[in-house]
Amino acid sequence: QVQLVESGGDLVQPGGSLRLSCAASGISIKIYAMGWYRQAPGKQRELVARITSGGSTNYADSVKGRFTISKDNAKMTVYLQMNSLKPEDTAVYYCHSSWFTDDYWGRGTQVTVSS
Repeated sequence: QVQLVESGGDLVQPGGSLRLSCAASGISIKIYAMGWYRQAPGKQRELVARITSGGSTNYADSVKGRFTISKDNAKMTVYLQMNSLKPEDTAVYYCHSSWFTDDYWGRGTQVTVSS
C-alpha cells in the first residue's frame, strides 16, 4: 500500500520559514518523481516544486529563490524548505509522486502565513 504522509504545516508570520516533510512508503522515491503542490481556497491546485529521480528540480515562478525541494532516498522522505513566506503562500500543501502511469497523493498539510 502506497502512503505519502505530509507534516510540518503551521501558522507562521510573513517573512518566516517552514520545512515540510513527506514520508513515503510503498514506493521507491529513488525512481519516482516527487513533487509538492498547493491549493488555496477557491483556487486550483498548482505545482510548487518537483524533483526527478535523478535530482533535477523545477519550481513555480512564484516561489523561485524562496523555496527548495530536496529528498533523502535513505529516509524515503521529500522536503520543502520554505523561506521568506508571504500571505499568498497560504494553502494546503500536498505531496505527489509519479512514475509512468502510477500517480499518488498525500492528504495535505495546512500552511497559513499571517500576522
